[in-house]
Amino acid sequence: MRVLLVEDDVPLADAVTRALRRERFAVDVAHDGDAALAKIDVVDYEIVVLDRGLPGLHGDAVRERIVGDRRPSRVLMLTASDNVSERVEGLMLGADDYLPKPFDMRELVARLRALGRRSQRAAPPVLRCRDIVLDASRRTALRGDRDLRLTNREFALLETLMLADGAVLSAEQLMESVWDDRLDPFSNAVRVTVLALRRKLGDPPAIITVPSAGYHLK
Repeated sequence: MRVLLVEDDVPLADAVTRALRRERFAVDVAHDGDAALAKIDVVDYEIVVLDRGLPGLHGDAVRERIVGDRRPSRVLMLTASDNVSERVEGLMLGADDYLPKPFDMRELVARLRALGRRSQRAAPPVLRCRDIVLDASRRTALRGDRDLRLTNREFALLETLMLADGAVLSAEQLMESVWDDRLDPFSNAVRVTVLALRRKLGDPPAIITVPSAGYHLK
């Protein structure tokens, strides 16, 4: 899931980013409203985690832009206030969820996953493609009776290909879904990860390369 975190408190933003990346979210970060809008204009994020009290361009203005432009992103607003009327106002103005600071990281992760389920078509808890079985809730991937022991990135890549249901995904689509903006757009990370995943999947080959187009599961 691709997430944009908009938070001007740098230590908090760093802590949240590390926690979400451990949970296999692809996270981009902006520390002010203008930087957030620049990123939103380029990437269709599944979720924007947005501090309401941003300096300069207020969080409400960023949210209004997302709603006004009919972006597909869900918006989870963060606020230092525990005032109920303020949270109600934010929800009435178009936020999808609201979380007061300080918050437990586990609650943030749970809320993001719930918002992600609302923004996507429902996916089955266990994905299957021939003899490959992926269980996202348990984070296990098997081919036949063999545990594939995937890294987080390999797991996310396999999950993305399985959800595509045989459709060809370009390297750019995979990069946007599985990585975040720390990745150099000219990197060969997609090719390298596909090769590593192919080795772990073994024979017969399961990931097919379509020249000049991308990859799909056979």
